[in-house]
Amino acid sequence: MNNINGCTVCPRKCNIDRSRRKGRCGASDKIICARAALHYWEEPCISGNKGSGAVFFGGCPLRCIYCQNHDIANGKRGKEITLERLVEIFIELQQKGAHNINLVTPTHYSLEIIKAVKAARDMGLDIPIVYNCSGYESVDTLKMLEGTVDIYLTDFKYMDSTLAKRYSDAENYPIIAKAALDEMMRQQGRPVFDSSGIMKKGVIVRHLLLPTQLENGKAVVKYVYEKYGNLLYISLMNQYTPIRHFEKYTELNNKVSKEEYDALVDYAVSLGVENGFIQEGETAEESFIPDFDCQGV
Repeated sequence: MNNINGCTVCPRKCNIDRSRRKGRCGASDKIICARAALHYWEEPCISGNKGSGAVFFGGCPLRCIYCQNHDIANGKRGKEITLERLVEIFIELQQKGAHNINLVTPTHYSLEIIKAVKAARDMGLDIPIVYNCSGYESVDTLKMLEGTVDIYLTDFKYMDSTLAKRYSDAENYPIIAKAALDEMMRQQGRPVFDSSGIMKKGVIVRHLLLPTQLENGKAVVKYVYEKYGNLLYISLMNQYTPIRHFEKYTELNNKVSKEEYDALVDYAVSLGVENGFIQEGETAEESFIPDFDCQGV
């Protein structure tokens, strides 16, 4: 059983007493939230026309060096809230018309989220819960989330363990992500949509293509599609934005080229991927990254 006083909630399993000091995720035992607002830039079946009720948590177990939400991933942005306030936020987002509650980087607060969702449902929350994560998830924690989470919106970043070590200090990422995705699919299986095309249950696997890493992207798509076919949705993203200058990882100083991204999309089509999302036009802009100004918190 995961215990906040010897935390093993994520695959880092740092076993730190988060009531005394922060774990590898950068989080203590206090809930830190950086933004809670309607969000319109997720996949169409998540954002719809009313927006997804996105709750951005502070901290992150993975901490990729190129993180697009680095301001909150390091745990230094956001506001401390109580469990009761988190429940209120869920209800408020539903009242604003959100299609769902979208928990962004929620892993290290999974225990609190389970309690908050139960309390919110007792108060009338009846929209889906989206678990928007990095894919670096503990199977034991995911099993605890069964019955709480309706939709897994998960990254699958790497099939290359060397790349996972280089960019995320997580050489075991491919092994962990495969096992996590198996558990997500066991829970949700075939996707369910309402009459307007909004997802109610299911799994969406995202892959953010990184500059010069087309082969890794192809390997991810190949694995996911050959294992699960069209039982899930694959979302191919070209929105990588250089958020700082890298001296050591100079390839990350560039955006993804149109040729690289088109090649990944063409590869997915050649495999037979039917249930998928692609990004068109210029998405690699900082304007697509929200202000973490504690709005709605």
